[in-house]
This record gives sequence, C-alpha cells and structure tokens, in this order.
Amino acid sequence: MAELVPFAVPAKSDKTLLVWELSSGPTAEALHNSLFTEFSRFGLLYSVRVFPNAAVARPGFYAIIKFYSAKDAHRAQKGCDRKQLFQKSPVKVRLGTRHRAVQHQALALNSFQCQELANYYFGFNGWSKRIVEDHYRSL
Repeated sequence: MAELVPFAVPAKSDKTLLVWELSSGPTAEALHNSLFTEFSRFGLLYSVRVFPNAAVARPGFYAIIKFYSAKDAHRAQKGCDRKQLFQKSPVKVRLGTRHRAVQHQALALNSFQCQELANYYFGFNGWSKRIVEDHYRSL
C-alpha cells in the first residue's frame, strides 16, 4: 500500500520515535550524529533531537527522531529496538504514543526541506526553488 507523504512538518505520533538508554559517554552532538547516521538508513529524517536524562534518572541521554514517513519510522523501530547500534549497550526504540484530541493546521515545510523531500522520494537531484517559482509564473 502506498503512503501519502505531505510537504508538511510531520506531526503524527506514528512518524515519531523515542530512543532511550543512550550512553552518557559521548557528547549530545556526537550522539546526534550517530543517531542521524543510523536512523537515516531507514528513510528521510525531519529531525533528530537529543536531550539529557532528567536529574532523577541515571546519567545518559534520550532522543526524539521524526521521519517524514510512518512506514520508515515503523521499519526503523523494528530494526533498531534492543540493538547496540553505535554503543556497547542496546537502546530502546518506541513509536510515539501521544494522541492529540484537537487537530492543528499542518505547518508547511521551508523551501530547503521541500527540495530535500522531493529529491529523496522522486529521485531527481535537480529540484530547486527556481523550478517552483517558474511553474507559478506560467500559471
């Protein structure tokens, strides 16, 4: 079954992964880079955010990773949960579970993100802002 991937900021929980039990050894920036490399194997990422654990928890980090595609997020969750990935101990990966009762208007992507999304899914490494502007001028 095909999935519709809108040119909008991913807001649904089925596109969001929570990753925890990340090691306290590396810096947040190093973890960000490792997570980006590991999870981008499954699809185009919208964002990777790394946070320190709360003071009441053991030292370490957790991350929130957003995909443009729910299918890619599901594959990443299955492929990475309870795996060591880039550290000695396994990480835990779960799909987001937050459900919003109120629907908010979808936020549009910026120009760069639209180009990145089009290039990734359509495979034309030539999409540019100029093409979009020229299209609108001719209408």
